[in-house]
Amino acid sequence: MRPIFIALPILISLAACKGGDSNAPDASASQQPPSALASAAADPLAAHDNAPAPQEVPDSEARPLMQAQVALDRLGYTPGVVDGKDGISTRNAISGYQEANDLAVTGKLDAPTVAALAQYQAIPATRVVTIPDEFAAGPFTKIPKDPQEQAKLAALGYETLDEKLAERFHTTVATLKLLNPGGVPAGMPAAPPASPSPTASAPTDLSAPPVSTFRAGQQLRVPNVGADTVQPGSVSDPAWLVTLAMLGVSSEQPKAARIVVSKSKGTLKVYDDADKLVAVYTATMGSQHDPLPLGDWGITGIDRNPKFAYNPALFWDAKPGSDKAMLPPGPNGPVGVVWIDLTKPHYGIHGTPKPETIGRAESHGCVRLTNWDAARLAQMVSVKTKVHFEA
Repeated sequence: MRPIFIALPILISLAACKGGDSNAPDASASQQPPSALASAAADPLAAHDNAPAPQEVPDSEARPLMQAQVALDRLGYTPGVVDGKDGISTRNAISGYQEANDLAVTGKLDAPTVAALAQYQAIPATRVVTIPDEFAAGPFTKIPKDPQEQAKLAALGYETLDEKLAERFHTTVATLKLLNPGGVPAGMPAAPPASPSPTASAPTDLSAPPVSTFRAGQQLRVPNVGADTVQPGSVSDPAWLVTLAMLGVSSEQPKAARIVVSKSKGTLKVYDDADKLVAVYTATMGSQHDPLPLGDWGITGIDRNPKFAYNPALFWDAKPGSDKAMLPPGPNGPVGVVWIDLTKPHYGIHGTPKPETIGRAESHGCVRLTNWDAARLAQMVSVKTKVHFEA
């Protein structure tokens, strides 16, 4: 549920998930480095799906589950976070692939499913990239918890380069550290130990962002997510073009005729005009305070890089005495990078600042996805897309 939101030219009164003014200047664009808009379509971190790959450094281990997650993520049946671990999101992704390919739906990598996925075995589980200077430039800002303090920021961007890299490769900071022990890509010789240096004293500026583990120019082993090409001229909004590249999401996505959100399964499924299942995402939806509104709905608009009109009166868990605030856009905003507004008053589908919680935590009644899955969905849907919420 959400506050007040201006979508397109229409003023809509909303309740507790989201609000904002899509016609106001977008701070997210001004937060980009000067050449970011020009280089988004030529992403140096993109997968080499249709071009010769550079000499690859072999990984230290096979990582078969991560390889399956990577293949499913590229196909649109996404495991949420690509971390090489079995869990509900991975099982949902496998089930979606099985349903779309007329296999028995078990949610497991059984023999028929492994055989069907064999055509993608040439895609490695990981690849090694070099962190570009521009990508690492930030800005990075510590996000305060108080909405009043958040409202003073130009954007609710990433706190660290580590966090930004994790979102770019659909994973977690912990997974990146696992893939790069001691800061060196797994499979590479360890770097010689650095000379001893005095122990740094604790920072005195508590508003400073946390220190990043990774840095510009560093080689990094990452999950080999792909299907991330942003076609020049395919996106009219330059800030959204940057967001797609930042999240490793292709501008080219199948078109959604209908979507089905299942409360019991914790999934959002996307069907095309031929009623073929083309995407499955694990989602967080509803709570005992704001239950998922079952039934048929539509889409009234899509707000990319949205602002958020915080109204404490509409949040059951708001801090007593809090005031209203207009929060700036950014991936660490309450609704992440996208708000898809529904015909059901006060409800929408949106991103999240905490992708690791998807499928594991309650929402304020709305349907919450990882930022990268929400961005994909925003490229698929239109006001013609039908929406069904089921138990």
